Amino acid sequence: MSLQHVNKEALIGSAALGVVFLAGCYIGKRRSKIIGMNIFKSHSGGKDNPLMQYVVNNSLREHPALKKLRLRTMEHSLNFIMVASEQSQLMANLARLIKAKKAIEIGVYTGYNALSIALALPDDGRMVACDVSEEFTNMGKPFWKEAGVEHKIDLRLQPALKTLDDLLAAGEAETYDFIFIDADKVNYDNYYEKSLQLLRKGGIIAIDNVLWSGKVVNPAEDDLDTKCIDKLNKKLHKDVRINISMLTVGDGLTLAFKI
Repeated sequence: MSLQHVNKEALIGSAALGVVFLAGCYIGKRRSKIIGMNIFKSHSGGKDNPLMQYVVNNSLREHPALKKLRLRTMEHSLNFIMVASEQSQLMANLARLIKAKKAIEIGVYTGYNALSIALALPDDGRMVACDVSEEFTNMGKPFWKEAGVEHKIDLRLQPALKTLDDLLAAGEAETYDFIFIDADKVNYDNYYEKSLQLLRKGGIIAIDNVLWSGKVVNPAEDDLDTKCIDKLNKKLHKDVRINISMLTVGDGLTLAFKI
């Protein structure tokens, strides 16, 4: 084998490796851009973003108990799943705007958003809070009491679909004003359909994580959560029973207004 032939093979091999390397860099860059889209939560992806912190510093108004619960939740290892304070404030303002009296939250975690919405309800208002974790929800209870809204929050520790079915069976269809969905993604469509039955005309369903860190742009075949979110997003876009807005707030928030 001649030296010239070896050099040619080496050159071809190097060129091939170079193509693979560049392709990998391109794919990795695209993937990092998609994953990096989750910069919109002020307490997690956006905590080092000056513009996001400017938004919070110049718009966030928290009840003292709400702030204490947020800071307590930040000590927990799963704090990144907490609803962003700026998003929670938006939803509370929407609840006030439509004069909400009855609300449902599907997925409570430590109860930061449940507290935020409960504060927006009148004194005889009711928030049905659906979760399965006594450990997490117990973190929020002292702050609900401190804020004086403990009597408004009806915590149901059982699968949310069971709670929604119970409410429907109790004759509460079309009596709720505001419903927030933020639980297991595989059941998002089921939560949505039952919530729509419980919601009055003119009421709002707020659906969290609709951008899912950008993964909805190109869902992986084995990523069931992302595929379920993407499927619901596409369904909502064509659903004639509602008007919608999808917002780049938090990890993506869709507002569905029942017609």
